[in-house]
Amino acid sequence: MSMKLISYIAGLLGLGVAIALVAHQGWGEIVTAIDRAGWPLLWLLPFHVLPLLFDVIGWRVLIAPRDPRRQATLPFLFWVASIREASNRLLPVANIGGEIIGIRLVKWRGIGGAATAASVIMEVLLTLVNQYLFTALGIILLIELTSDISAFSTVISALAASLPLPIFLIILLRHGKVFSRLEGFAEKLLGGRSTLTELIDGANLDQEIREQYSRPLRLMVATGWQFLGYVVGSFETWLALHLLGYPISVWDAIAIEAVTQALRHIIFVVPAGLGVQEGGLVLFGNMIGLPPEASVALSLVKRMREIGFGVPALISWQWAEARRLYAGSSARADSGRPPL
Repeated sequence: MSMKLISYIAGLLGLGVAIALVAHQGWGEIVTAIDRAGWPLLWLLPFHVLPLLFDVIGWRVLIAPRDPRRQATLPFLFWVASIREASNRLLPVANIGGEIIGIRLVKWRGIGGAATAASVIMEVLLTLVNQYLFTALGIILLIELTSDISAFSTVISALAASLPLPIFLIILLRHGKVFSRLEGFAEKLLGGRSTLTELIDGANLDQEIREQYSRPLRLMVATGWQFLGYVVGSFETWLALHLLGYPISVWDAIAIEAVTQALRHIIFVVPAGLGVQEGGLVLFGNMIGLPPEASVALSLVKRMREIGFGVPALISWQWAEARRLYAGSSARADSGRPPL
């Protein structure tokens, strides 16, 4: 069974779980809570700019040594990051589709493909590290708030079981020749050099990744910005629940945001975390005294924000691609005309 088919099946099952949760809690109560919040929920759209901006600053720190002329400015990288996030959340491209799109877009600014790819790979790796740190913070807060460690034993065990994977990736990318070997495998498979092997550019990409590792201070700074983005992003949960009429503390918001994201991380095969996010919010929200209908309403509001923020980003990406294609066609047409 292919990974794509597994993803589709998991997505359908997740959608079923999400629909069942909504039906069980009662659509009327959820709609009432959203109606009560009203138009102020739109504040979640501009608020999302802040945590995403912190992520972008971290990415800029990683890419800066290969961009001395600052072609990839913060506004440009923010636009690319918005498209990356929207692609991963809203399109059936798995969680790497947005990164591939991001690499393509940054290359438009004249930055080398290997350098760009290395910055994205390192950023994803640091995101994985921050996911564990943020989850640990959330579990500590929830244990402190609920005085019950047994409730989190499953999550703790699952995270501990998955921890060797990022450690292995960190060591492998630092000391191995992952992409050189991948390029060699592709050459054998395809019978020689091809567009795919040139795109991988294994030796240069491995070298660029090692260059990233050789700047530990930059890695720590980027990690710090990312972690700050995680913490600030939790205020979306705090603000949404206040608007919905279910106020909680900032610590509660950080805690349930962290462990719900951890659940999505553990059950990564489900596209967009369908059902996983809803179930996690109901489960962990209940531990801090949040009614189930409030948790489901929160999840729906979060998904509405993802659509409201992500769809314009995807439209802008398609517009930029079309404009570039048109400019390229016009240039080729002009070069083919005889001189007057």
